[in-house]
Amino acid sequence: MRIAIFFRARAVRAIFFAFVFSAFSVCGSGQQSCDLLLRGGRVIDPANKLDAVRDVEIGGGKILAVAEHIDGARCLRTVDASGLVVTPGLIDMHVHVYTGTGERDSYAGDNSVYPDGFTFRTGVTTVVDAGCSGWKNFADFKQRIIDRSQTRVLAFLNIVGAGMRGPAYEQNPAEMDGAKAGEEALKYPGLIVGIKTAHYAGPEWTAVDQAVKAGTIAQIPVMVDFGTFRPERPYQQLVLEKLRPGDISTHMYLSWVPIFDAQGKVLPYLSEARKRGVIFDVGHGGGSFLFRQAVPAVEQGWIPDSISTDLHITSMNSGMKDMLNVMSKFLNMGIPLDEVIRMSTSNPAREIRRTDLGTFSVGSEADVAVLDVEQGHFGYVDTFGARMDGTQKLTCELTVRGGKVVWDLNGRTRDDWRKLGEYRSQGSPRWDGTISADVVKRTH
Repeated sequence: MRIAIFFRARAVRAIFFAFVFSAFSVCGSGQQSCDLLLRGGRVIDPANKLDAVRDVEIGGGKILAVAEHIDGARCLRTVDASGLVVTPGLIDMHVHVYTGTGERDSYAGDNSVYPDGFTFRTGVTTVVDAGCSGWKNFADFKQRIIDRSQTRVLAFLNIVGAGMRGPAYEQNPAEMDGAKAGEEALKYPGLIVGIKTAHYAGPEWTAVDQAVKAGTIAQIPVMVDFGTFRPERPYQQLVLEKLRPGDISTHMYLSWVPIFDAQGKVLPYLSEARKRGVIFDVGHGGGSFLFRQAVPAVEQGWIPDSISTDLHITSMNSGMKDMLNVMSKFLNMGIPLDEVIRMSTSNPAREIRRTDLGTFSVGSEADVAVLDVEQGHFGYVDTFGARMDGTQKLTCELTVRGGKVVWDLNGRTRDDWRKLGEYRSQGSPRWDGTISADVVKRTH
């Protein structure tokens, strides 16, 4: 009897494990459970040269498929995206988010912002902090911000060891150590994605030269905010000689940047620099974007490689506002929507050498922005307070980060309250954005 029971138990276990293995095999063969289906939107995925009406299938935090029609029967949630634009999550590669230290008048302190309050509502899923920390305090920045944020936070490491903490540090060449900055960057591959130099006012090339040294050691790009423009170190020399292919000049429409000749034509050295491989980034900020520079330059074809905000406590409440506002400015200056999306997804991903981001390639992390292009009368402001009128405005309907809904402006992934069960005043779970089988049972 005991022998018979023993063999029956073994048989039951064998059947059970065979079932589990079979289910695992089905998932592994492309039949993974679909958590969310975005149906019928205009999918703009520049990395894959796609601009067409498509369905996007998400499961397990990954992009499962992009196709003309996907059967949604097995999907836990389907969202009608018709009339909307579906893009990879936006990448803002110039922000300042090293906050929480309590240091006054410092971008490693009170001048920075916590990223999550400004990213998801504008479709941004990845930001790159632009030099707030240096090799001396990057570990603190990582612990305070990177490790605690839902937003993916990457970093340009400041060539100044103490980071962006004001003139006492940023104007001290002794703080600029290319060897130590390069060594620190090597400790965090893919997280520290570049070296930053900013705000230097001295006549020497020390800040740029040490930044390039660090970038060469770590094999990552350098981003330059040129600071004070001086005749001893002309901007033309920066982009034609000092920067390497793949290095980045930010604040490209800053008033001090020499863009036009006496007849208002774009100077030829700029296209020469671009041919050398130098990248030109917007970096709008609170003082670095003028319509009087940008509009005639764009009309002549001098357009950005990447769009970025230079987000901080001043810019967010002035002309810049947010990523979609900056993108909308270029849309209204005549740059086609697919190119604006390229400048905000695949281009910055390539520039920071993280081409796993800004794409809908099957198997990539499911970072998604669902945008609406509103038509009407809108006003846009530059950093000198000048207004430009426009007829189009980008807004964000839905943001998905790693397969999880993190922003839903109009409740498109939620159920009508009339379809839900009786309200439970105690113990009712709150939805965290994860699409799951019991989502329809949740009450608030």
